[in-house]
Amino acid sequence: MPKTTPLNETHRAAGARMVDFGGWDMPVHYGSQMDEHHAVRRDAGMFDVSHMRVVDVRGDAARDFLRFALANNVDKLKVPGKALYSCLLRDDGGVLDDLIVYYLADDFFRLVVNAATADKDIAWLAALRDRVASGLTLTPRDLAMIAVQGPNARAKTWQALPESAAPTAALAPFNGVFVQSTQGEVFVARTGYTGEDGFEIVVAADRATALWNALAAAGVAPCGLGARDTLRLEAGMNLYGQDMDETTSPLESGLAWTVDLASPRDFVGKAALAAAPPGRQLAGLLLTDAGGVLRAHQKVRTAAGDGEVTSGTFSPTLGKSIALARLPASIAQGATVHVDIRDKRLAARVVKPPFVRNGKVLIA
Repeated sequence: MPKTTPLNETHRAAGARMVDFGGWDMPVHYGSQMDEHHAVRRDAGMFDVSHMRVVDVRGDAARDFLRFALANNVDKLKVPGKALYSCLLRDDGGVLDDLIVYYLADDFFRLVVNAATADKDIAWLAALRDRVASGLTLTPRDLAMIAVQGPNARAKTWQALPESAAPTAALAPFNGVFVQSTQGEVFVARTGYTGEDGFEIVVAADRATALWNALAAAGVAPCGLGARDTLRLEAGMNLYGQDMDETTSPLESGLAWTVDLASPRDFVGKAALAAAPPGRQLAGLLLTDAGGVLRAHQKVRTAAGDGEVTSGTFSPTLGKSIALARLPASIAQGATVHVDIRDKRLAARVVKPPFVRNGKVLIA
């Protein structure tokens, strides 16, 4: 039986089409995936992301531990509430997961990890802790999370959760703050997975439905996983298990910017990354021939050898098919490649993601 979030009955009552997503019963859409996509780009939409796992890391050694455990450097986090995107790596440099870490106090950090990898991540972190950091606690939290995204997302959140307006009005992107509200204590972060502005709100499980309903009353459109996927792909954001996994390194997954190889600190996977310059890259593709849609696992033919589409879709914003693809590292932006789509070989142009950000098309 798939796991359920605290909002499962709310989704079903709204007529959502439910699917098994990484062992969770989740809404894929509420009627029109296209309308939900456009709601986020043009106004405000909300997603149940309560399948993501919140893990609190506490103890005097918290920073030292995360400095070693994560590929990005938590020493960049100096102001309480500041967030950092990072990969969690194996010793051989393979990506165990991508996550967000929040610095809340010198002895308190909060991780948000992916649903399908949560148990594996926690076990990995616990094993690392036992090796290098005594007295540290790792506490998975049973909390709900709602992502409110779009150009009007913040204003509509303030309408639904008025106590959040003052603490978050000047909140910079990739920062979060605790707010006391009628929904109890909530953690509001200016983060997201759509390429639009907005908040991700962590709330007690028993208050999730009330908050969801308040957001809906404020005009925020319920959205499912289908729109979330087209939005994140337009924004050039990786999906774990498709665009990177344990067999790929962040350096060949478009995530070199999340890896701090320059500082003298050691971290899990650093030696492996330093010893093996990537022979592949993760690039964007824009289909230029008519007659097909880019999809995961399609073969990409290039002058330097074959590659593969990792994520592909029809972009509602561009009205064209787009993809992320793992290609030979020597293939340059602007190059023409060919993709095997059914029984055809169609041309595509190599581009640098994102395709769309903050409602603006960035790829001509």
